[in-house]
Amino acid sequence: MRQLCAVVTLAAISLPGFAADKKASRKPTLAQQVTVILADPAVSRAHWGVYVSTLDGKPVYGLNDGQYFVPASNNKVFTTATALALLGPQKTFTTCITAEGIYATPAALAGNLVLVGGGDPNLSGRSFPYLSPSQRPKPAPPAADPLQYLAQMADQVAASGLKVINGDIVGDDTLFPWDPYPEDWAIDDTVGDDGSPVSALTINDNRIDVTITPATDPGKPATASFLPAVPYYSLELHIITGAPGSATRISSERDLGSRTVRLSGTIASDAKPYIESLAIHDPAEFAALALKQLLEARGIEVTGKAVARHRLPVSPAPKNFLAASHEPLALGAAKPDAEPAGKVLAIHASVPLIDALLWTNKISQNLHAELFLHHLGVAYGNEGSTVEGARVIRSFVTTRAGVDPDDFVLFDGSGLSGHDLITPRALGKLLSYAATQSWFADWKRTLPIGGEDGTLAARFPNAPMKDHLYAKTGTLSEARALSGYVDTAGGKTLIFSVMVSTHYPRTNADRDAMDKIVTAIAAAN
Repeated sequence: MRQLCAVVTLAAISLPGFAADKKASRKPTLAQQVTVILADPAVSRAHWGVYVSTLDGKPVYGLNDGQYFVPASNNKVFTTATALALLGPQKTFTTCITAEGIYATPAALAGNLVLVGGGDPNLSGRSFPYLSPSQRPKPAPPAADPLQYLAQMADQVAASGLKVINGDIVGDDTLFPWDPYPEDWAIDDTVGDDGSPVSALTINDNRIDVTITPATDPGKPATASFLPAVPYYSLELHIITGAPGSATRISSERDLGSRTVRLSGTIASDAKPYIESLAIHDPAEFAALALKQLLEARGIEVTGKAVARHRLPVSPAPKNFLAASHEPLALGAAKPDAEPAGKVLAIHASVPLIDALLWTNKISQNLHAELFLHHLGVAYGNEGSTVEGARVIRSFVTTRAGVDPDDFVLFDGSGLSGHDLITPRALGKLLSYAATQSWFADWKRTLPIGGEDGTLAARFPNAPMKDHLYAKTGTLSEARALSGYVDTAGGKTLIFSVMVSTHYPRTNADRDAMDKIVTAIAAAN
């Protein structure tokens, strides 16, 4: 054991706990370096998997690479690659407002006004294109109105001459079945914005931000405001302003399905406003309520209510999810987009898919990945349900990319489900396939770049790793993953996937070990 340790200390990376042996002349292998890294007591009890190959798929190193791991957001590698390959980089998604019923006069509609969701993930205040932190203007400009596109559509309705709507404002998300939560999403995720419900009518990422502002004087109650300012949730506020410099401790509670939010705790009098993000329980209803408010602000009278229109799934129930998602599917041509019913009064087209994917992968946006999965179900499956989207991804990854069908199980598109399982070699196989495709350059640039942007902005900040690592991160409970492409000291590009499950809770020791492993891979010749 002493002789092995003496050799390992000559690695190009720094391994704590070993002193250099000047007599040793052989550089340790990657396998030896990984063994030493994972011998650290802080990470040695976790389950680790590593896969490394050349760009064309020739294996370089493997550790438990055929075993299952919870992929977390590495699931998005499967979802976004499939979406780009099958839907195309210039694919757009259209939202429209239609009139149902008849016009009693040119200015009066006897019937409903319907906001028809087209599955656009970016009906929000988000600015495009995606810019890395170094490219963003300083100081940052004021954030855009999260209802800006809905407001533009309300302007189009007003410009049509409509003055009275004798009916309801309907939020229609029937492009996808009402299947808001994939199997095994944690209940605490569904209350916050990490697990916002999936809907074809998505406004502001199906999220409301509550801003808590302290009072000037300690002991006084804090105040709260909503953004977007739409009266959707009622608020029970029990937050007291604390002394200057005191700790800010705020907890939020919302029963699943409830429209009441309880906020309690303390906030220091000199603290910056605190923002709590809440998932919108029924996005289609919220969108209808927001549109009704915008139309009334433009002088249009609405006699009815804001209501949601959903469609129930026809695919197998969740208990049959595995069997249904594993049914073979021939991937022919994509189905054409459906034409809207009724008279179209307003329309908005999304940014191209490639721009949307940049945001999704860079910041690891869960809801957006789920929307792409549902779009795949609409275009290639029997319907836009979760199970049909998973079926399309599975068919693409196995028949086109050649991934072993026994090497992965998908229950959603984002990786938020604890039932998702992927082997490191499955990720490596897909990454190798992607490198041979015409869409590879577009897709690779959607991945976070080490030391530069997205979820890797603060990792690998120094040479030689900075800007030489393109990889997707993943974090979920006691699982973590990092998979992608890295430039090596020998001038090659290697594919890697490092995954860990059942690591010790609430620690970053596994992330540090993971980064050391990737650094060792990059040091290879």
